[in-house]
Amino acid sequence: MKRIIAIYRIQAACSLTKAAAILAGEQSTGTFVKLTEETDSLKKYSGAIVEHIEPIGSDSEPLLPCKKTATKYEHGIVTISWPLGNIGTSLPNLLSTVAGNLFELEDLSAIRLENIHLPKDFRKTNPGPQFGISGTRKLIISQKDPLIGTIIKPSVGLNPDQTSQIVEKLLNAGIDFIKDDELQANGHLCQFSERVKAVMSVVNKHQDKTGKRVLYAFNITDELDKMCRNLDLLESYGAGCAMVCLISIGLTGLRAVRNRSSLVIHGHRAGWGVFSRSPNIGISFQVWQKLWRLAGADHLHVNGLANKFSDTDETVIQAAQSVQTPIFDHSPFSDTAVPVFSSGQTVWQVGKTRALLKNDDFILCAGGGIIGHPDGVKSGVIAMKQAYKAAQQGYSPLEYASLGHSELRVALQHFKQPKFSI
Repeated sequence: MKRIIAIYRIQAACSLTKAAAILAGEQSTGTFVKLTEETDSLKKYSGAIVEHIEPIGSDSEPLLPCKKTATKYEHGIVTISWPLGNIGTSLPNLLSTVAGNLFELEDLSAIRLENIHLPKDFRKTNPGPQFGISGTRKLIISQKDPLIGTIIKPSVGLNPDQTSQIVEKLLNAGIDFIKDDELQANGHLCQFSERVKAVMSVVNKHQDKTGKRVLYAFNITDELDKMCRNLDLLESYGAGCAMVCLISIGLTGLRAVRNRSSLVIHGHRAGWGVFSRSPNIGISFQVWQKLWRLAGADHLHVNGLANKFSDTDETVIQAAQSVQTPIFDHSPFSDTAVPVFSSGQTVWQVGKTRALLKNDDFILCAGGGIIGHPDGVKSGVIAMKQAYKAAQQGYSPLEYASLGHSELRVALQHFKQPKFSI
């Protein structure tokens, strides 16, 4: 029987064995009382199974507010499985099963979903990425180098014409990828339709002149019908990329965009801290990135090294590696996505990111790190490219800057050198 497997880290006000049984029952055939209809035969075919329990230790205090009290709180790793037949390959129903009411169970004083393993049936019925790294490179006509991106800054407050003026400067400087900030959607100061018209005018003219197609990720996040209209508008202007805020639109919204879209889908994880900030509750990126990829995301944000948020450098690299790792072994379909590094990124992070990831199949987005260059936007882009060349040729940023690369030298002087944790 094909089964869905989920791995949890839990703490309980009872034994791990009892807590795991309660979790399995609550998320399958059981409820708070014994039912005559819950026969052994029914449980055999539809009940969740406790596959493994790995004790870690115990604590004298609960890790989260807890209605039940105990003198000892056991914690450990618990593996639960469900028959595929319970839910089929629906991603929203999968989420309700592996991450549903279990977070509220009074017997659990902490619970975090760490990973899931799925039958290949999920790949057969869910679309997966349409472009990934190879398709993205083909659109940009950049087959080997890392992709340098940026975010329009200020995040909000610019009108469409002001936005297009910044875009034109970035295009002339040689940028590969530009995105709306997640806060910029369809406000009256910069309406979506007007922004698309103004930005695509300069993007298309640049492509006609140079032959290079630069992807601009327009934030289409909205109600479902509006997102569909936004996609139609982007396609009419020849745009290549649509951005969505993944948590805001949900798995159903993402799947709907993927089903309708002929564009690269750039997935922003705005709101991610709700799931990641505490080690004692939530859902790991390992889980979410699999669901987002299956639903159709081509690009996934993973934060950045020495970022301004709470993620550690180790967590960031692990997230990026997970996005580049196939979900299913020996699958005939490519389901890998492009990790997107952002958040306080400058020329200082370029070489370190490349060295830790050990490949060039990523996008590094520097907003203020490019637009905030003392000598202007063009110098900001050139400095980032020089930082990449330094990394590719085995130089440190300071060494390469000393070889006559003035844009990089100015950037290194202007932007504070970060402290990396790995």
